[in-house]
Amino acid sequence: MDIILVTTIVASLFLLIGAAEPLANYLRLPYAVIIACLGILIGVAATFFLYTPLTDALNPVAEAILAFPINSNVFLYVFLPTLVFQVTLGLNLRRLADDWVPILVLAVVAVFVATFVVGYALALVSTLTLSAALLVGAIVSTTDPSAVVSIFRSISAPRRLARIIEGESLLNDAAAIALAALFLEFVMSGVPDPSVQSAMARFPVLLLGGAAVGWVAARIAIWIMALFGRYEQAVISVSIALPYLAYIFAEQSVGTSGVIAVVIAAMTLQLTGPRRLPPLTWKNLLEVWNLLAHWAGALIFILAALLIPRMLETINWQDLGLIIVVVIAAIVARALILYLLLPILARLGLSPVVERPYRVAILWGGLRGAVTLSLALSVTESAAVPVEIKRQVAILATGFTLFTLLVQGTTLRWVIKRLGLDSLSPLDTALYNQVIAVALQTVREDMARVTENYDLNRDTVRTEAKQFGERLDMAVKLADDNTDVLDRDRVTLGLIALASAERDAVLARFKERTISAALSERLLADADNLIEASRYAGRSGYKSSARRSLGQGRWLRLAFRLHNRLRFSKPLSNITATRFGLLLSQRLILRDLHAFIKGRIRRIHGKRVAELLHTMLDNRIEAVEQALEGLRLQFPGYAEEMERRIIRRTALRLEEREYDTLLEDGLIGEEVHSALTQDVGGRRDEAEATARLDLAIQKTELVRQFPLFAEMDDAVLGRLAKSLVTRYVDVGEVILRRENANKSVYFVASGAVELEVAGQTWRLGRGDMFGQMGLLMKRPTRANVRAIAPSTLLVLDEDRFLRLLKRSDAVKNAVDQSARTRGISIEHLKEDLMKQS
Repeated sequence: MDIILVTTIVASLFLLIGAAEPLANYLRLPYAVIIACLGILIGVAATFFLYTPLTDALNPVAEAILAFPINSNVFLYVFLPTLVFQVTLGLNLRRLADDWVPILVLAVVAVFVATFVVGYALALVSTLTLSAALLVGAIVSTTDPSAVVSIFRSISAPRRLARIIEGESLLNDAAAIALAALFLEFVMSGVPDPSVQSAMARFPVLLLGGAAVGWVAARIAIWIMALFGRYEQAVISVSIALPYLAYIFAEQSVGTSGVIAVVIAAMTLQLTGPRRLPPLTWKNLLEVWNLLAHWAGALIFILAALLIPRMLETINWQDLGLIIVVVIAAIVARALILYLLLPILARLGLSPVVERPYRVAILWGGLRGAVTLSLALSVTESAAVPVEIKRQVAILATGFTLFTLLVQGTTLRWVIKRLGLDSLSPLDTALYNQVIAVALQTVREDMARVTENYDLNRDTVRTEAKQFGERLDMAVKLADDNTDVLDRDRVTLGLIALASAERDAVLARFKERTISAALSERLLADADNLIEASRYAGRSGYKSSARRSLGQGRWLRLAFRLHNRLRFSKPLSNITATRFGLLLSQRLILRDLHAFIKGRIRRIHGKRVAELLHTMLDNRIEAVEQALEGLRLQFPGYAEEMERRIIRRTALRLEEREYDTLLEDGLIGEEVHSALTQDVGGRRDEAEATARLDLAIQKTELVRQFPLFAEMDDAVLGRLAKSLVTRYVDVGEVILRRENANKSVYFVASGAVELEVAGQTWRLGRGDMFGQMGLLMKRPTRANVRAIAPSTLLVLDEDRFLRLLKRSDAVKNAVDQSARTRGISIEHLKEDLMKQS
């Protein structure tokens, strides 16, 4: 086809894309449905003008449109990687992880169920072989990411519902494409009844292989992007290459799922990119991808819709009946997952409860689109597939796609409204009123300063101020006098506002670059968790989410085990370094929130709610201080290094602001300003890098500060430090159990432990030791010992302890004092010590 004609058609399509959004808003229909309808209309109009005897003037244009070079590879290799990559970049992965069970069930299990329910239903009522029927089932089992995401975002669906649907639409493409390729092989090879076991066996390989390819590709790309960090356009160019190369390599070279490769690559980039790239570069990268995905999503829909008239040319009444069978079977298969499997998983505690209105919306929101059409098109392009199977696959897939778009898509907004998912709950309504009241108070303060600076007419200002004041008074009254809101809910609203203010503070400090991109991402995720937890569980949700933000979760416990049992310390080192940064940043941010409570929340919710929030905030600050102090004791010197870096980043921010002011005032030129900011940028990269935490050096520092070892010279102390093994324990962890043999002595470097012997309890803290009695007296441990605070223990084995006992009078005295405290015969112990000597 003539390149000029192709360019003209593509440019015209962009005009349609530009007009579709305002048209969708005017008609109150989803954008994807409007785009699909435009594509169908273009295809129908081109067919009509080409074959009508009324005129031949438009024949060249009609022929060009119908002969436009569109095939399945255009959709699968050009548009699909862009859409999947951008949608994944835009997801909140930490919030998505909360619903990973229902997402995986919908994305993987539901695809298998839909494939086999639709396939067996078709095989029973049609002349299709089971292989061909299952091929149709696999093709129609995938929800289209571009259709689903655009529709659920356009109707402002609840965030949790949108997360589940978006996550499903991303991952089920991989399952459907893999199954369709498998059953297509059976059809081409003439196998009428395929083995279900063979289909199931290949599937995990496709997923795991795609995940491995995506992760490796992303790590390589991130390494290259970090090298090009100062060159924004180069970084963005590498990011554009990443999904295409990952998809092609996974599909063509490795034979795994290209969609999964792209999803994992995007996840890896989202989790790692912000900490490796400059903030402005990362922001612009996301904006470029948003625009690319908008174009790709519109083009994939409009080009796929152009194919619909062509694929329905030979439809008959029998085909319409089969389309109805496919529609019913697909809905039944989806209902089985939503109303049978998900409730079972929720009762087993493997999945959060998906409420009934959500299930109905998910059932009706499973739209199909360009992915289904492109898979059907790939079947029609295969020369090895019988002609009748090609025809029926094309008709059934196209007819089902039209049903989901034109029936489900156009009525989804009505369904959401009927379910009440588009209206605010009483709590959200109160929050809505609160936001208006707080915003208007801020606007009044700002407007007072602006009008004073502009020296406007006082009568005009007074009149407008009076009208604005009346509106503000009404907004405050609505927020304060809502009788439907209980005191408990007022506290919840205050906590949501407090967590939102915390989120704004994180963003402000990130923009000022006093906290790094990596830390800001974690802090923003914690603030989002606080908002969600407060919304759904009130005060208890806020408290539990605040405890989790201290970083004392399962990953830290796993890192402890790796260090204590396998001597593998890198995970613990990385997690601890991140915890230091998070706790230091939280301390800085939380202290500023008291002013927000006093200045805004008190004006809306009153003194009692404000005092309660002050108390909760004080408790949270105290918990952060305790956790930070525990880390200071465990890792002496490291916290000071982190604080020094915060001071350096603050100084660099102020320095850069000064250079910007000099440029704006015309005191320096662009060349000088550029040189100065480049110098600041180099020093900022060094200041933003996470300080390396060397656990070996930290152990030496702990030993040096231990009272029992204070009198030792440096050489002996160094040898002792190499002999001692550091063990980190969390609250409640049992260190020694009664009647168990013990061959080590434990020194408490930080934290506290509790000994329980014969109904008596002793608490040991920093500088104390335990385990020596049973070791010296050659008998099993008589005490249960557990940690009552996060603690660092220095562990010495039996032989080294006995040698230390001979050399150190301080250790002998400590053993003697410990025996006296616990009522053990000193003479008996001395006899044991003599025997050991």
